[in-house]
Amino acid sequence: MGEADAVSAVASLRNQLTDIVRELSDAQVPTEPLADYVPPRRVALVFRHDSRLVETARVWRLGVLLIDTGAGLYAAGETTRAVEPGWPQHQATSMEIRREYRGAALRGGFATGTTINITATPIDVTEEGLTDAAGPVFLREGVIRVRWSAHVGDDAAMPIDAYLTERIELLRHPPEGA
Repeated sequence: MGEADAVSAVASLRNQLTDIVRELSDAQVPTEPLADYVPPRRVALVFRHDSRLVETARVWRLGVLLIDTGAGLYAAGETTRAVEPGWPQHQATSMEIRREYRGAALRGGFATGTTINITATPIDVTEEGLTDAAGPVFLREGVIRVRWSAHVGDDAAMPIDAYLTERIELLRHPPEGA
């Protein structure tokens, strides 16, 4: 498999992403916000601006991947909900970080109960960006694959077209009770 296979695989993925956006939009599948965390800061040594989440895009979650409405691809990061953060528990740093994100979501103006995607990483959908990439999507021997779990090695990764097809079906037709 040569460079022509890699170029063809990348072009095929870009077309597939565009088709996915059109399909999900036409089917009116709801999107979720993708947001950046803006930390608290002092203004003029006296006033303070609290942290908040700021929406940057609308996305569909497809397992370990997010696709935005402009056909951009992301490695999914953390999610949070816009709910009252509660009081500090002083138990674990990770719990306090999640509590902070919940409060920042409300301060960012998200409706209560909204699920927000944060800490997502854009994926460079080019031959150079995907060749031997360390993230969930990588190109090897002319085939773009997805590491659908952190515990999955390169050899067990799925071809991305099969992965996306499966995930879109689950998004459009979730199992009963999901």
